Amino acid sequence: MRYGDLTYDDYLRSLNIQDVLIDAGYHLNRRDGLRYPSYVRTDSEGRRIRGDKFIVTANGQCCFQPPRQKLYNVISFIKEHPQLFAEYRAGLSPDRLVNLVCCRLLHHPVEERAARVVQPKRELKPFEIGDYELHRFDPQERESQKRFYSHFKSRGIDLYTQYAFHRSFYLASKRREDGSCYTNLSFPLTLPNGDGKVVGFEERGRPYSDGSSYKGKAEGSNSHEGLWIASPAQTPLSEARHVYWFESAYDAMAYYQLHQKENRELRKAVFVSTGGNPTTEQMRGTLSANPSARQHICFDTDLAGDEFASRLEEEIHKAVRASIEETPERKAYLDTLRDGWDVANGEVEELPREVFSSYCKYESAWEEAMSMQSSGLSAPEDIQDQVKTMNELYSKFRTQLRAFLGLEEKNDTPYVRERPDYPCKDWNEQLLAGRQQEESVSVKPLGETEPEQEQQARFRR
Repeated sequence: MRYGDLTYDDYLRSLNIQDVLIDAGYHLNRRDGLRYPSYVRTDSEGRRIRGDKFIVTANGQCCFQPPRQKLYNVISFIKEHPQLFAEYRAGLSPDRLVNLVCCRLLHHPVEERAARVVQPKRELKPFEIGDYELHRFDPQERESQKRFYSHFKSRGIDLYTQYAFHRSFYLASKRREDGSCYTNLSFPLTLPNGDGKVVGFEERGRPYSDGSSYKGKAEGSNSHEGLWIASPAQTPLSEARHVYWFESAYDAMAYYQLHQKENRELRKAVFVSTGGNPTTEQMRGTLSANPSARQHICFDTDLAGDEFASRLEEEIHKAVRASIEETPERKAYLDTLRDGWDVANGEVEELPREVFSSYCKYESAWEEAMSMQSSGLSAPEDIQDQVKTMNELYSKFRTQLRAFLGLEEKNDTPYVRERPDYPCKDWNEQLLAGRQQEESVSVKPLGETEPEQEQQARFRR
């Protein structure tokens, strides 16, 4: 969206991350001794706030908060730290906030907006599955399958995948008060900790001639807590070793079709669809139903999908933090962890000497790798060797930190972010692109942690 004829590209070209950090209340830390500028915040008495430091990367366009490896640019920093800016108000759209802050920093006028008055919605009747006539997919009866053909054909989803998920979708028909009847492909929504009762539908209509189709939720659906929860092997959510997150059931089925041959364990996994924007209730309900499962975040790769992934990661970190017993020797470090942070994001100076020393070795290796990458003077194989050394040191630090906090390995970084191959936004687009171009599709190894993925992406030439 455009405000005052400026776009996000304009902001990224005209502003650097240091401008935004200073505006957010951070100060250049001249005593840090790092090769790259670091910024810290101070309290009302001028003392540095521990655990609140950002390091600017070599190009000056991004920053990160050690030891967390996530990079922020001008846009993502404002969106994920809205409370640091004067323009922030409760309920303000993140996109609107970015435009207000950036336009102010660029001394560019912003158009005034009239307040919008939202009319209250009429009270909806609670969802009742008995109001619908259901047509089910029978793997043994060819005639029952024909009515689903147009819905899945346009999406590239084959019969084998339909067989695998046949218990978790059907055609649902409902007659309106005026006598007309409509039918949609419906994916039943249930509660993660519930008894399996259907509390709504994620709906998809018959595709139009231009390839588009209706999508939405059935009237009265419990969209805040209910999700589509499915498993080809009928594995209960509470017993699953792997849980895969998607924004639509179509994407979940496409992912399964793409990877089931190379990963035979997918049949035993549980697939969940939020049916659009995920809610906090959906996330917390699913995580509480099975705290030990490996979470695979497979949301779309557009800006919204990455924001959804960040929110889910925060909820996972909260669950991990809640599982740590707060002993006297751990308290000082745990007190520096913000809500929703990864356990490695506290003030490392509060860790035992051995663990702190291990972190310092990793950070030194990180600096060297960054310097080699940005200088343009190092051979690619030398950079790869340095990145390998850096990753090994980080893994050692992480192991020592895990032991200090009393965490099991599976509960340390219990998620992985999986992305379709570029330039596909979602897994269904990936499936269609693969069918059209007959290209092979790859996915990151399940055992690879999120910090390692981000490190490798940053240093890959």
